[in-house]
Amino acid sequence: MTRFIHDQFAKDYLEKLLTPYGVVQAPRRVAGEVREIDVWFAPSEQQDLPPEALGLLGRLATSISIFEPYRNAASDEEIGDCLLKILEVRGELRREANRNNTRLQESDLPKLWIITPTASNNLLFQFGAIPNQNWVTGIYFMPSYFRSAIIAVHQLPLTTDTLWLRILGKGNVQKQAIDDLEKLTVNNPYRAAALELLYNLQRNLQANQVQDEEDQELIMRLAPLYQQEREQAMQQGIQQGERLVVENLLQVRFGSLDAELSSAIDRLLSLQPEELSTILLQLSNLSREELIARFAQDNS
Repeated sequence: MTRFIHDQFAKDYLEKLLTPYGVVQAPRRVAGEVREIDVWFAPSEQQDLPPEALGLLGRLATSISIFEPYRNAASDEEIGDCLLKILEVRGELRREANRNNTRLQESDLPKLWIITPTASNNLLFQFGAIPNQNWVTGIYFMPSYFRSAIIAVHQLPLTTDTLWLRILGKGNVQKQAIDDLEKLTVNNPYRAAALELLYNLQRNLQANQVQDEEDQELIMRLAPLYQQEREQAMQQGIQQGERLVVENLLQVRFGSLDAELSSAIDRLLSLQPEELSTILLQLSNLSREELIARFAQDNS
């Protein structure tokens, strides 16, 4: 079933995005019956990137958290299983605190975030899950003792802040998120990571012989984006290769590369291929000063 392919994507995706902020275990086994937490996260004291870079997902990751993502709408039984997991974890932590003769702090208790593509009003009512004015639309908090919330992805606002969670949506919600992901600047720290995982998902779905209509549409949506990224990567590779050739030639001719020669490389690479070839052929007859002066004059 393709559901397992999507489940693995969600775990890998959350692990990849959250790793710069702390320790991630996906999955993590808990006591009692054989149960596994999909993604366990514990924030680090020192983080290379600000949590704001992940928007709403970064806000969720400011405390010890359990993430339980679902490809299809989570059922009441599945949400009940999630609550059992967090209660068992709380029991483990309390027993450990008693053994160590320490007091269990509220901040030591994890929060549970159940990520579901959709959630009906009846489901939310069953678990006493209600919105909170301090959070965006689509997040419903259960009674405070459980430290748990249901995230209905289809109700999240269509903003950059919610993008990293909307990627875990389904159907049109996920396609819109992919559109928004594509529009991000290439220097966004998470754009490339998310695209790489989406391409892996695409390949796994293509390898699976049984695909539903939504999976087929997702494959088709990712296909042109994958081709575009592949062409850009090839172009970058060509440019890096050209730079390496010019750097080696200048280093052989002049012995070393200082700031002025490095600046000349950028100007050389901006030339048309025919002009660049002519300059490189003349290189043995040019002194360092002549080369620098020539390109300083050309770009004045």
